[in-house]
Amino acid sequence: MKKVDLMMGINTRGTYLTSKICIPHLKRSKVAHILNLSPPLNLNPVWFKNHCAYTIAKYGMSMCVLGMAEEFKGEIAVNALWPKTAIHTAAMDMLGGSEVEKQCRTADIMADAAYSILTKPKSYTGNFVIDEELLRTEGIKDFDVYAVSPGHPLLPDFFLDESPDVVTSKLEGLGNIVSSAFKRGEKASSKVQSPVEDTFKAIGKSMNEDAVKSVQGVYQFILSGAEQGTWYLDLKNDKGAVGKGEPSVKADVVMSLDSEDFVKMFTGKLKPTMAFMAGKLKIKGNMALAMKLEALMGQMNSKL
Repeated sequence: MKKVDLMMGINTRGTYLTSKICIPHLKRSKVAHILNLSPPLNLNPVWFKNHCAYTIAKYGMSMCVLGMAEEFKGEIAVNALWPKTAIHTAAMDMLGGSEVEKQCRTADIMADAAYSILTKPKSYTGNFVIDEELLRTEGIKDFDVYAVSPGHPLLPDFFLDESPDVVTSKLEGLGNIVSSAFKRGEKASSKVQSPVEDTFKAIGKSMNEDAVKSVQGVYQFILSGAEQGTWYLDLKNDKGAVGKGEPSVKADVVMSLDSEDFVKMFTGKLKPTMAFMAGKLKIKGNMALAMKLEALMGQMNSKL
């Protein structure tokens, strides 16, 4: 609830309070504008089911736009701005890893769209603006200038009726890294191996004392689907260990997911945070250690 309160306090309450304090001064301005970075009010349940609290917090900002635009019509223009595609920020690096940058636009597109809104008359109010759509009406045709990697497919942002599953599937192509150990296993044997077992073997080969010292956590994986079963990854004791079944000590983090998604996570094709937000991954226990494991996956992929 502390995290929920923090999101509500920053997004909804923060927007309301800042507006409340500024409104008396804005009423004396001839060019008064309030611009919130919040999405259109889209009631498609897909945007609530996997991150209900976050959606409520962001939609609270959008409801401020809806209410204040009407309340202060003629005095203060109140609008919302939201990106059509992901914008490259530290938050995107956390969600999708460093490679997600190629599928993002720079913040310049939001800056240009914001400038366009803030230079319009006060009669332009109560709008939920999408950056690209607005700039197209302003005559902008070349949007490659805003791309981090021009020509690269772009990742759509949330709340615009492209579901988290679609977003996640696009992210899966980012880190197309398959361990060399896994490849060698395929070449060495014509027998069809278990992808989950091969993945754990590769993880075991890549473990070292530095990883154990830096992580200090025991992970349990409850897998469903084609290769259902329970596995563990001990990065807390001795030199570390992996194996089938439950760990000998209580797990700090328990992750439940489909076996296919597990393999994708550890071969760099699916980012755990995105899997979590899309409802593909359920986590119980220490969330800080869960985030540590995501960082370690990137290191493992570079060494395997």
